[in-house]
Amino acid sequence: MITAGVDVGAKTCKIVILKDGRIIGREKVLAGYDAKETIAQAWDKVLEAAGIKKDDINNIVATGSGSKEVASASRTVTEVTAASKGAIKINPEVRTVIDVGAEEGRAIKIDENGNVVDFAINEKCAAGAGAFTEAMARALEVKLEQLGPLSLRSTQAVPMNAQCAVFAESELVTLVHAQTPKPDMARAVHDAIADRIVSMVRRVGVAQKIMLIGGVAHNVGFVESLKRELESDVIIPDEPEFVSAYGVALAASAK
Repeated sequence: MITAGVDVGAKTCKIVILKDGRIIGREKVLAGYDAKETIAQAWDKVLEAAGIKKDDINNIVATGSGSKEVASASRTVTEVTAASKGAIKINPEVRTVIDVGAEEGRAIKIDENGNVVDFAINEKCAAGAGAFTEAMARALEVKLEQLGPLSLRSTQAVPMNAQCAVFAESELVTLVHAQTPKPDMARAVHDAIADRIVSMVRRVGVAQKIMLIGGVAHNVGFVESLKRELESDVIIPDEPEFVSAYGVALAASAK
């Protein structure tokens, strides 16, 4: 049986194709203004990678903010369900899933079967998601991929109290005028995000083991801040941004 999971997020579209439960194709493309065109581009890439035609796929399930644009999907599932299904399959010991993408952050508590026990979502402000790090990287005049490694060179914690990107930029300007070292400012950015994310995790209840998924899981600075705030280690799977797409591909396989 061949199934596919499509995760249409704010920044990227990810597709995972499974054949008898094994991944045979996995691709992502940056989201453009036209969601349908973005999805079409992702399909072209993943079908070529898998070496199949779209007609070979038995079932397609979609998730994400743009899931309704996936015309070929038999159904859609929530991002929370998708993340839970993918995470528990990757590591059956996981009981807390933290999903941080471009515009949202989620904390999900699951049981031994991957069923959602409780969850919390940060939708009100980009300060709890990847868009915040992009804005702060611009403010610090560093490339986004440099922000995480830069924060690891910090020698002291600097508080950042702003609850939105606009006010946070003002705080950074104040720190610049105070001649705060750039690594310390970079750490402050990641600490601020981690603080907001962990507050959600604590609302649903911290249960071991903890898995971090989503594109922001590639940011080493955020990962370190998250570990400090949680006072716990976290599991980061290979290709963490594909976990939800993998979860819906699994859902498409279920009878």
